[in-house]
Amino acid sequence: MIRVAIVEDEKHYQEELSNFLKAFEQDKGESFDIAIFSDGDDFIRNYNAQFDIIFMDVQMPLMDGMSAAEEIRKIDSEVVIIFITSMAQYAIKGYAVDALDYFLKPISYFSFSERLNRAMERMKKRESSYITIKLKDGVRRIDISDIYYVESQRHKLVFYTKEEELISIGTMKDLENELAKYPFFRGHKGYLINLEHVDGMKDSSAIVNGEDIPVSRNKRKEFMEALANYWGEVIK
Repeated sequence: MIRVAIVEDEKHYQEELSNFLKAFEQDKGESFDIAIFSDGDDFIRNYNAQFDIIFMDVQMPLMDGMSAAEEIRKIDSEVVIIFITSMAQYAIKGYAVDALDYFLKPISYFSFSERLNRAMERMKKRESSYITIKLKDGVRRIDISDIYYVESQRHKLVFYTKEEELISIGTMKDLENELAKYPFFRGHKGYLINLEHVDGMKDSSAIVNGEDIPVSRNKRKEFMEALANYWGEVIK
């Protein structure tokens, strides 16, 4: 299910884009979960990186589409944004917020389907590489390969990444299940390690980004096997 937001103040275009999405579902066998918003301010107030594609009108009464997109990019760098406008000069500014493309009103189904195909291609390239985590003041979508390791601290999870440390609410067990298809290993009850960043072993610790991360004695053999398998896959 692909989650799509239509942020458009004109009811005519809300209905037209919804119908185009339904036609695309029939043509391509895709499935969309569609949410409609009439203003950027209303959309941003409840935004928590829950959409895959956003169709954003540039000119709206309370918060214009460009300002809304700037707010979106502060917490979500990966959602695909496509602007809708009647004036091309506004849409060109969209590249500053990494917009994929734009529609000029009136919109034809042919131009819509072409741009949606591009959006789907970009989304599919990214969909297996990111995770969305809950933070105290919102949410953040991060590249999984940027995570060095995750530490459990009571009811909090601390993500140690290339850029920063992020504190999230959740359980290690749930996170371990979510990352099961990626090269992560729980070598200790309090640590989930990304094998991509393991440089080696020292005594009872894994060396991750220059740090010694503990590996339990009863997990050491299993960890070494997982690491050897990962290294073998990478070498291949």
